[in-house]
Amino acid sequence: MTDPNLVGGGGADAAELSRVDDSATGPQKPRSLWSDAWRQLRRKPAFVISSIIILLVVLIAVVPGLFSSRPAGYSDLAHANEGPSADAWFGYDNQGYDVYARTIYGARASLLVGVFSTLLTVLIGSVVGIIAGYYGRIVDSLLSRFGDIFAGLPFVLGAIVILTTFNAPGSNPGPVTIIVQVVVSIAVLSWPVAMRIMRSATLVAKQLDYVKAARGLGASTPRIIFRHLLPNTIAPVLVYATIALGAFIGAEATLAYLGIGVRPPVVSWGVMISDARDYFRNAPHMLLFPGAFVTFTVLAFVMLGDGIRDALDPKSR
Repeated sequence: MTDPNLVGGGGADAAELSRVDDSATGPQKPRSLWSDAWRQLRRKPAFVISSIIILLVVLIAVVPGLFSSRPAGYSDLAHANEGPSADAWFGYDNQGYDVYARTIYGARASLLVGVFSTLLTVLIGSVVGIIAGYYGRIVDSLLSRFGDIFAGLPFVLGAIVILTTFNAPGSNPGPVTIIVQVVVSIAVLSWPVAMRIMRSATLVAKQLDYVKAARGLGASTPRIIFRHLLPNTIAPVLVYATIALGAFIGAEATLAYLGIGVRPPVVSWGVMISDARDYFRNAPHMLLFPGAFVTFTVLAFVMLGDGIRDALDPKSR
């Protein structure tokens, strides 16, 4: 004969399993685009590695004293042009500066130029692009042609014109002024790319039902733009911003190498590379170590941007 307790227990277990199954198969709250993208990103080794590198560079820029016991201005001419050693991991340059200390402290200026250039570029490009895409017609044509003028300027030539105009012969601007000039010149020559991305996303988004419904209900233009369009068009611009940040760090080094960008008394990776160009044969460590920091930082931002692009684009999965 069957034990009643077993029967009752089995019924209870069956009921419990039924509830679990119902909860598992029942309606669940749909994940947002960002949460789904985060789940995708966490599984990508390239995203994890690039994030670690970027966090390390940010930490170095914010708290350089944690990584170097010597200030950036430490100099010992008795060791000029000496190679890497236990005393100076990256060696000394031609003026006796500790290359490691200057590389650590140079991260701040390079990162500041990259971050603020990206913010200004995205701000200008997004505002112009979303206005052009939303209003269309004459406004779109005028703003697009205005952007084409800046897009047609060669970057290096345009930067030379802007920065030499700001700095007349004999001028001696301070560190903040130097960084601001470089940031403005990079943003002025780069914003059309962000504008085109935002314009294209706005042209698609404004045709969707929720935007038409908001317009039909009498929502104001600022509300439609900031409440409905912007949150749904910002994703491709953020992808561009991540990749552009690395590119702008490389642009800072390029302009410094040409002698028109960041320059002393500011210490940056570009300034160090510029100072080392005449001594590469005799002291290659002066160029290799700051150059390696620029390369790995730019590569990390590019890898991060590629990962974010793939995660936000369902077609790439």
